[in-house]
Amino acid sequence: MATPPAASEIVASANAPAGQARDVSLSQMGAYGAIKLRGLDPTSTLNVAIRNDEVVTAAKLKLSYTYSPSLIYELSHLKIYLNGEVVATLPLEKALAGQPVTREVDLDPRLFTDFNRVSVQLIAHYTLDHCEDPYHSSLWADISPDTVLNLTTSRIGLPNSLALLPAPFFDRRDNRRLVVPFVLPAQVDAPTLRAAGVVSSWLGALAGWRGARFPVAQTPPADSHAIAFALPKAQPAGLNLGEIKGPTVWVMPNPASPPESGYKLLVIAGRDEKELQLAANALVLGQAGMSGSEAIVKTVDLGPERKPYDAPNWTPVNRPVLFKELVTDPGQLQASGFNPPAIRIDMRLPPDLFAWARHSVPLDVRYRYTAPSAYNDSVLNVGINDQLLRSVRLRPASPSGVERQFNVPLLAGTEARGEEEIRVPALHIGGNNQFQFQFHMDSQKTGLCVSTATDSARAGIEPDSSIDFSQFVHYTAMPNLAFFATSGYPFTRMADLADTAMVVPDTPDAKEAEAALTVLGQLGRWSGLPALRVSLVPASAVDSVRDRDLLVIGTGSSSALLAKWGKALPMLIASSQTELSLREPSTPDGRVVSGAMGRAAMSVNGPVAALVGFESPLAKRRSVVALAANTSDQLGSLLDVLGDDAKVGEVRGDLTVVRGKLVTALSVGNTYYVGHLPWYAWLWVHISRYPALMAIAGILAGLFVALTVFWALGRIAARRLDR
Repeated sequence: MATPPAASEIVASANAPAGQARDVSLSQMGAYGAIKLRGLDPTSTLNVAIRNDEVVTAAKLKLSYTYSPSLIYELSHLKIYLNGEVVATLPLEKALAGQPVTREVDLDPRLFTDFNRVSVQLIAHYTLDHCEDPYHSSLWADISPDTVLNLTTSRIGLPNSLALLPAPFFDRRDNRRLVVPFVLPAQVDAPTLRAAGVVSSWLGALAGWRGARFPVAQTPPADSHAIAFALPKAQPAGLNLGEIKGPTVWVMPNPASPPESGYKLLVIAGRDEKELQLAANALVLGQAGMSGSEAIVKTVDLGPERKPYDAPNWTPVNRPVLFKELVTDPGQLQASGFNPPAIRIDMRLPPDLFAWARHSVPLDVRYRYTAPSAYNDSVLNVGINDQLLRSVRLRPASPSGVERQFNVPLLAGTEARGEEEIRVPALHIGGNNQFQFQFHMDSQKTGLCVSTATDSARAGIEPDSSIDFSQFVHYTAMPNLAFFATSGYPFTRMADLADTAMVVPDTPDAKEAEAALTVLGQLGRWSGLPALRVSLVPASAVDSVRDRDLLVIGTGSSSALLAKWGKALPMLIASSQTELSLREPSTPDGRVVSGAMGRAAMSVNGPVAALVGFESPLAKRRSVVALAANTSDQLGSLLDVLGDDAKVGEVRGDLTVVRGKLVTALSVGNTYYVGHLPWYAWLWVHISRYPALMAIAGILAGLFVALTVFWALGRIAARRLDR
């Protein structure tokens, strides 16, 4: 399974021009770090996918590796496979043993299809003895993370067909960041920008871990696919749609590109803003039923209102969840080999889970494996987020080491299965989590030439393994920008953003519109659904959405809105002045000793941008997250941080300031709480913050119990005397 590439690994946009070469790194091909080839596990397979509007014209594997200096080199080599066919063999030379080696292997482009597998197999020998031990430590080779696959592709033309959607604007085969320009009028109004935001959130949900960016232009770009929004009064330059007959979705050649380029333009059009929104809703909900080059929408039903915390990308927390619900392919739960790669299961949770009464989560792990014939060091290591939870020894086939012989499944022995009840500490669990199940099958050899190694070792996690968060409640302290940066909370609490309003400047420019669209794309990525019920208003109309959580693009007239809300904000950024709250140092547990000491105001002539979180001045227990900058050009630096998995972990507190490559997180504002606790839990949580009150509460509780027992014993004694 391919892993999300880091931002530094993205070397080209998703829409590469014809004939352009690009490098695919080892991590982009699905490897977690260096690849270790060993005697019993000599083969590793990498995955490479090709977009359906591209064809490979040349390919070269630049393989960097190091191998053992204790081999018989006349008998040892590396075999390279492409989709099951041997394409090269690389001899292992004695003179280069034990040091990094780089070899370039030309791959036949005719062997490439949509989904491809590149395999590297180690053939190694350390002795001519017929009893060579396949477990011997001399049999090794490591593939370096510096290994890259260079691909040269040419673009092929696709028909103008809506049936291909979301391709070519998004192609699931492409594991790079999605970059799709949006063509909007120069003075885009709020209804048009909202329609574009619904589409960008849909594409963000499709892109998932790849991430997405949506630059805004007034004319179609000549070097990529693009999406345009058109009204009779505001059509993109160079585009003649003729009469618009209603809510319409078109796909056509990009008029700004030469015909042979194959670039497409997706046009969403309507006779007014209402029809434009209807066409956008139809695109994200009903693209599976579209065909031809044009579709005129009749009606769209958004369906019933969503319930809190029911986002498709979030694990349900109101019932036990089976592992088969957490994976897209049952094969993800299987492993083969004596030291197979870890089975990894991703799990995204609402970040406001509160474990007041339970300090651990029940995890029921069921597994099966190829049983060893006797007790040895075969183990299953269970971990979460790279932290070990438990190491389980794998039992042999039976206490005597002899496997039972039954052909009837109901009567067959179950010694090669196991089940473990594990309590996962709540402190190890966050919003984004990954379980790791690492099997190690130990050698069964008891002496030289006693047995022959085979590749029969198999293991797997049962799909009916489960984890249960149903005893947890939703309650947390806010503001917390880490929640927003990693899961979109509190806005994604409703998957369709029904409780969210985005506030933009009254006349947003291209950079401000790009920030709005990209943030909505991020929210779609986190929730897995388009923002069908989000509100989008100009800053002058913010009072109309006072009862919602607010996402503010804090430049232009929106910066004046932030200034109007006053000095209670952690930070105010204007075009030439920055004002920041100051606090005393916090305690080791993160508590602030006192309130804000004051504020510092300063004039700056450099770029400043910040993510600011605070309680809404318009409604209690509603949240505001503002993307503030002294110029709209600096909003891009905030988007870069939110889209970079390596930097997003630095976003936390209620203020994160971005100055160039420096990201600084602070907690300077006031705290408020969202969610609900049972009264007794609320009382205990708030008393627990003060040791003296806890002592008094303990004494009072003891007195209450003692008096209750004394009263009960007195009643019993009185009844005896009455008799």
